[in-house]
Amino acid sequence: MRGFVVAMSLALSGTALLADTAKERLTEAASVMTEIMNTPDNSIPQDLLAKAECVVIVPGMKKAAFVVGGEYGRGFVECRNTNRGWGAPAAVRMEGGSLGFQIGGSSTDLVMLVMNQRGMTKLLEDKFTLGADAAVAAGPVGRNAAANTDAKMTAEILAWSRSKGLFAGVSLKGATLRPDQDQNEQLYGKKMSNKEVLSGSVSAPPEARALISTLDKYSSVRDTNADRSKDK
Repeated sequence: MRGFVVAMSLALSGTALLADTAKERLTEAASVMTEIMNTPDNSIPQDLLAKAECVVIVPGMKKAAFVVGGEYGRGFVECRNTNRGWGAPAAVRMEGGSLGFQIGGSSTDLVMLVMNQRGMTKLLEDKFTLGADAAVAAGPVGRNAAANTDAKMTAEILAWSRSKGLFAGVSLKGATLRPDQDQNEQLYGKKMSNKEVLSGSVSAPPEARALISTLDKYSSVRDTNADRSKDK
């Protein structure tokens, strides 16, 4: 009987995690990024976003009840193209044994900035572990926070989490990221590796426009310089 209950829990939980489509999740990712960046004093510092090579957004990271201490989420990575604009999104799966949910809640939005080419290269691999294959640190919060930390000098990836309205830097050491070809297939009509998507050879789907627009708005050098002028 116990085995049956466990099996049913696994099936139901898996169904719930896969219920929404890639397009719906991409729209949710855009909303998460917009809401976070709409509060400059309690958001990702814009000068860090302006320098980032890639952004990873995992909306609604959930505790996986059928795995003790496990978490599971699906999201997208956006990387710069050759013109320093934002290209087509590639789907990723994120898993971790103890991501922490340090600021509470059973569902947490995660955002990561990949700060250099080496970190970007890791995103093209079949799987990589944060903290082991790429240095990760809790990101600073607020428009002036970046000037008061050396995290951006040592970490390849900076990470933040939002739960129950609270936003903070978060350590994600031990979590893994891997491509999600099933979600890529939903977006692009055929199975594609993340390397293919992020190479710049495919056009972004219409559902990505809101996310790309938000990233363009808050990652431009002009905007960050304007913010600094206002603070003087």
